[in-house]
Amino acid sequence: RGGRGVYVLALTSNPEGPQIQQARSANGRSVGQLIVNEAARRSAVRRGPGATLGPVGIVVGATIGRTGTDFSALNGSILSPGIGAQGGSAADIPAVFGEASRFVLPSSSREVMSAGPTHAALQRAATQVLGEMKAALGLR
Repeated sequence: RGGRGVYVLALTSNPEGPQIQQARSANGRSVGQLIVNEAARRSAVRRGPGATLGPVGIVVGATIGRTGTDFSALNGSILSPGIGAQGGSAADIPAVFGEASRFVLPSSSREVMSAGPTHAALQRAATQVLGEMKAALGLR
């Protein structure tokens, strides 16, 4: 209502994450999938001119690998930390998210910041990460 959005943790790469996020509910779905489904419900697809992403996004670590999670109904952004210094790569994005890769906001802040402290070094690192992301996603 206020024109703002929220990100909800769905699948993190924290060591203790899978114990909860991959636990199965009574209907056989993982807790992570239930979170993704609820985010999708609250960010239902809007069609037509001026259509935008919904207000509920999720956080999914880039280093989690394939989980079998279905992101296809999601109409919110996916914040994906872990690229670079934390072990994820640009190639992990399509492998983890498939068709939902277009909604991913990859984060490689540790990788870029470790190139500092000069402005030029930070800019080079950010440009390199951007190039890797575009190549992995088939963008120009």
